Amino acid sequence: MKRYTKPDFDMQFPTDDACLEFVKSARWPEGVSCKTCGRITRHHRITGRSCYSCDWCGTQVYPLAGTIFHKSSTSLRSWFHAIFLMASTRCGISAKQLERELGVTYKTAWRIFKHVRMLMDEKPWKLSGRVEVDETYVGGRQPGKRGRGAAGKTIAMGLAKRQGRIVVKVVPNVKAPTLMGHVKNHVEPNSTVITDDMSSYGGLRRAGFQHLKVRHSAKVYVEGIAHTNTVDGFWSLVKRGIDGTHHAVSPKYLQTYLNEYAFRYNHRNDESPMFTTLVDRISSPVARPS
Repeated sequence: MKRYTKPDFDMQFPTDDACLEFVKSARWPEGVSCKTCGRITRHHRITGRSCYSCDWCGTQVYPLAGTIFHKSSTSLRSWFHAIFLMASTRCGISAKQLERELGVTYKTAWRIFKHVRMLMDEKPWKLSGRVEVDETYVGGRQPGKRGRGAAGKTIAMGLAKRQGRIVVKVVPNVKAPTLMGHVKNHVEPNSTVITDDMSSYGGLRRAGFQHLKVRHSAKVYVEGIAHTNTVDGFWSLVKRGIDGTHHAVSPKYLQTYLNEYAFRYNHRNDESPMFTTLVDRISSPVARPS
C-alpha cells in the first residue's frame, strides 16, 4: 500500500477552500451541469459561501448538500483531518481523541466520528473458497458465565475468506436459522465452510456447502486445514481495539464499529492509501446526517 502521510495531507488539503474544491471536482468530474441552462457550464465560487454559481444564469449548486458534511458548521478541513486520522490507525481512534486532535467539542467529535464511519459501511459480497465462520460475544465484564451463553453480551458473527475479505454482522442469537441464513446470504454454494462443532451449523452439507468442523469443545483448534484462526484473529483485533481505544461500545452502535474494523481489514492490501479510498466516497450524496 502506498503511504499517505501527514505532510501529504497538509499539502493536498491546506485550507477549507481546497477541501471544498475537492468535493466539487469529485461530484462533477466532467464539470457542473446547470439545471437551468441544461448543459455543462462554467461555475464560480461565491465568496464566503460553500456554493458555486453558474456564469450564465446564476443558478447555484452546493457541493456539500446530501453528503456527510451537509449543514455542518464545523470546518471542512477538520472533517478531512478526522478522515485522515481514522484511516491512519489499525485499531481505531476514539471520539475523545478526535476532540483533542481537532480542537472541537466532544459532541462535535462524536458526530464526525459517527458519520465518517458511514463511509466505511460497505455492501456485503459473496465469499467463496475456504470460508471460516465463528461468533463472538461483545460487552462489559459481568459476574457469572463467560463466553457463549453469558448474560448482557451482544453477539457478532464473522465470515472470513482465507487470504481474502470478511463479513461481520450483529446477530440476535446463535440458533440454526439465524446463523445458517447468514451463511447462505454471504457464501457461494459449494464453498468449504469451516466452523467449530456447534450444532447450529449441522445443516451446512444439506444446504449445499462442504463443511469442515474443528472440535473446540474437545479443546482441539487445528485439524489439518480445519481451523478458524483467521476469523479468531480478526475478533482479537476488534476486542483489543474496543478495550484499548473505545473502552465500551453500546449494542446500538456495535454494528457501525464492526463495519469500521471490517473496512480496514478488507482494504489492508489495497494499492491506494486507505485515506484516498475514504475521501473518494465523500462525494456520494448518500449519508445525510440526522
